[in-house]
Amino acid sequence: MKANILQFIRDRRGITAIEYGLIAGVLALGIMTAVGDVATQLKSTFQAIKTELSKTAP
Repeated sequence: MKANILQFIRDRRGITAIEYGLIAGVLALGIMTAVGDVATQLKSTFQAIKTELSKTAP
């Protein structure tokens, strides 16, 4: 039993999977933030265009 526990503690294969999972999570967060910022900028740009077009409409 003691040998199994020591072997489990020394096993490093799972650590790599956890690191890759954390990296993927951080990348996903960065992508979501960037997309959210672009969406906000697009919304304000289209709102400005709508405002300018409504000024020139008869």
